[in-house]
Amino acid sequence: MKILLKVNGEEKTIDVDGSSPLLWAIRDAVGLKGTKFGCGISACGACTVHIDGVAVRSCIYPTEMAQGKNITTIEGLSDGDKKHPVQQAWIDEIVPQCGYCQSGFIMATAALLKENPNPTDEDIDNSITNICRCGTYNRIRKAIHKAAELNDNKQLGE
Repeated sequence: MKILLKVNGEEKTIDVDGSSPLLWAIRDAVGLKGTKFGCGISACGACTVHIDGVAVRSCIYPTEMAQGKNITTIEGLSDGDKKHPVQQAWIDEIVPQCGYCQSGFIMATAALLKENPNPTDEDIDNSITNICRCGTYNRIRKAIHKAAELNDNKQLGE
């Protein structure tokens, strides 16, 4: 079926099974590879994207449900050459080891900070439920606090 998606501000008409996961539409039909497949059951968060500004795990989100909504992937989070505060904090705090899961963490964090610009450690623990096999959680938490500082009263998000 033909589906019109708005991904990172660009309209893309793709031909996919509407019930197939948005993850595969983004990766295979649209060609953006930053959103990763991790578990396929919405447990790990490697596939996190924003749909209308809300963090969504795209591995279980039917593509047809995304039609008419604004989808932001890791590739669309920055503003040209200007990195999003979360991306800059990840660099500053040297968060990744292998890096595979990090695009999902960054997207989940950007959505959190849009809702809660100054989260506590408890807020982070309750909101960021992504999984990192390398165990970089302490650096992730530090980077989330750094991103909140970098934001410095600017609006985060799309």
